[in-house]
Amino acid sequence: MQIKYLCPFWGSEALQPKAFLDYIKENGYDGIEMNIPKDAIFETQFYDVLNEARKDNPEFICGLQQVFGVKKETPREYLSKVLERLESMVHYKPDFFNSHTGKDHYSFEDNCMIIDAIEEFSAKRGIPVYHEIHRGRFTFHSQATLRYLDIFPDLKFVGDFSHWCVVSESLLQDQEEAIQKVIPHIAHLHARVATEQASQVNNPFAPEWSAHLERFTNIWKDTVGYLKDKTKQFSITPEFGPFPYMPQAPFTQEPLSNQREINVKMKDYLKTQLL
Repeated sequence: MQIKYLCPFWGSEALQPKAFLDYIKENGYDGIEMNIPKDAIFETQFYDVLNEARKDNPEFICGLQQVFGVKKETPREYLSKVLERLESMVHYKPDFFNSHTGKDHYSFEDNCMIIDAIEEFSAKRGIPVYHEIHRGRFTFHSQATLRYLDIFPDLKFVGDFSHWCVVSESLLQDQEEAIQKVIPHIAHLHARVATEQASQVNNPFAPEWSAHLERFTNIWKDTVGYLKDKTKQFSITPEFGPFPYMPQAPFTQEPLSNQREINVKMKDYLKTQLL
């Protein structure tokens, strides 16, 4: 199995599309994962440089995100917005969509309605949709997620186990069975190390976080180990983010670590671990 490493646009919003694609090439990434800004000029430029990148490298991977902030809305209003957003990104011909799907406070039935419609969109358009494991979504907790698999046994996830750690106030030591049930559904990974109280450590390579890094590395190894004989290619996004994920020093508001440097180091670290 070949592992491809994607660069997150999150934290690089100050860069224009060409500068971002140049950064990706310079730092040895195999593609991108991006929530495209709502900006007509940016979108046009991104479309052009994405196609240039694909010409230069036919194996270049593009994952696009469907992510919305908090808004009071009915499930059907939310679903209409999501489907419109997904449809608006089809012309980029992404390799997959990462969908922040549903809401943790919607009913099981309403989230099922939303999932069903997104899965129908995916089948119609021929573009895989992976639902991210994330706080605030239908996947916010391990046991809640497993319940949906009873209804949708073919669901595919973006595996970001950092969120379950925060929800459970643990490193999921007592939820190994749930993790193993979800691993067969992981189609893409977000490599970020959490604590029991936060979704991101300040620097996963600091010695004080060695046990946390080891825990997450083992989960990622289990995922890749399960999939290695079942798929030819798998993608991972090292996804350490900017503030508020990245802790800041008080008063100066200086980030405690360089987010982009950590992601590059995580990519290089995983290349030595996930063989």
